[in-house]
Amino acid sequence: MLLVMLSLAALCGGAVTLEPTIQCGSESGPSPEWMVRHTLTPGDLRDLRVEPVKSSDVMEDYSIFMNISWILRADASIRLLKATKICVTGKSNFQSYSCVRCNYTEAFQTQTRPSGGKWTFFYIGFPVELNTLYFIGAHNIPNANMNEDGPSMAVNFTSPGCLDHIMKYKKKCIEAGSLWDPNITACRKSENMVEVNFTTSPLGNRYMALIQNTTVIGTSYVLKHQNEQTRTSVVVPVTRESEGAVVQLTPYFHTCGNDCIRRKAIVTLCPQAGVPYPRDHSRSVLGGWLPLLLSALLVATWLLAVGIYLTWRHERIKKTSSPTSTLLPPTKVLVVYPLEICFHHTVCYFTEFLQNHCRSEVILEKWQKKKIAEMGPVQWLTTQKKAADRVIFLLSNDVNTMCDGTCGKSEGSACENSQDLFPLAFTLFCSDLRSQTHLHKYVVVYFSEADTRDDYSALGICPTYHLMKDVTAFRKELFHIKQHVPVGRRLQACHNSCSFL
Repeated sequence: MLLVMLSLAALCGGAVTLEPTIQCGSESGPSPEWMVRHTLTPGDLRDLRVEPVKSSDVMEDYSIFMNISWILRADASIRLLKATKICVTGKSNFQSYSCVRCNYTEAFQTQTRPSGGKWTFFYIGFPVELNTLYFIGAHNIPNANMNEDGPSMAVNFTSPGCLDHIMKYKKKCIEAGSLWDPNITACRKSENMVEVNFTTSPLGNRYMALIQNTTVIGTSYVLKHQNEQTRTSVVVPVTRESEGAVVQLTPYFHTCGNDCIRRKAIVTLCPQAGVPYPRDHSRSVLGGWLPLLLSALLVATWLLAVGIYLTWRHERIKKTSSPTSTLLPPTKVLVVYPLEICFHHTVCYFTEFLQNHCRSEVILEKWQKKKIAEMGPVQWLTTQKKAADRVIFLLSNDVNTMCDGTCGKSEGSACENSQDLFPLAFTLFCSDLRSQTHLHKYVVVYFSEADTRDDYSALGICPTYHLMKDVTAFRKELFHIKQHVPVGRRLQACHNSCSFL
């Protein structure tokens, strides 16, 4: 019985699809994939960001690290992605350079997470120095082939100084007094005296208080016999009017010497015992008006509550009386193309354009070879045509040498293994042309000037667009289905090009 239960648990566990994670390690030289030519490579990243984070051990010398996060682009090329390489160059007093390679533990089966969000990953490991300019670059692996422009993304990051809320936890900053809060108060006791109060630090016992009002008007030193945190006071003689001046407190710790962090405060007027201040009169006047102010505030609060209630009630009635608007589902698009078109440089780019910019769900035979083998090309094409909102005939007259290199004529290449469904799709179009059904679904798209061959001249009655010249009109066409096609043109096209049906 125990063996049976373990077998069932193993089967159930095997049915769960594991989401890809990353395993990162140092890689200083070029990636091994760069030495191999790849027919297809993944695209670039969608986003790359950097921010400093504090490690758990704040007393460690390298306690501040870069949190580098990136988002993968949601397109078909994500299935080819194996790893992402990140390199960081730092420039300050000396230059540093290091790289890590983050391998994905599982192959990507979907363009987005099962929950619907984009694939997002992060790596924490590069140490951050003070006041340093960093260049962070990242690219996906497999790399682009030699003599080709490889997709990559780069950002700049300048690390702040010790007064930053994250960098202040760095050991060098702590030794310079970044965590020390002197809580300075300074007040003018007389025309030639300023009293400065502050809390000392265990890091040192010598301080200098300097008063500035355009120029230095007073200086005094404080020397404590013990390095402990206590409240101390010093009177600084001044030579000019000091109210509103700036007091600068300079510590001399043994860890930072003359380069310790300085703190500042503003000199105010010292309170004097037994002498009433003008603000006391203001308080008495305010006390007479206080009941009236409270009554007015109470009335205003009541009016505000009534207004919020009436607005909420109006919105509730409006919601119940009118139906809730919903977002329309994406347009399903079946794309068919002749075999002479380069799949990587034309069909892939067009598919990415439909998904990212036209809110379309694309049906492509390249992605459903298993279903085509099970159902047969005719049955599969008929089923997909009925399910699709649009059927796009993708044509191009360009002869691209890059395409010839990618879709080579060698045995076993992607072009030879693909079945040309374009003639079958044209046959279904001619069938719809005779029965005058589903013609509103068909659209013709060119990546060059339109020049339909005589064999397919019947497609001339379909809406025709030249990308990217007619991109605005094409996007409108996807969401506005036409119900009728001129009868004269339909019969003539059927006679000329569909007579074999």
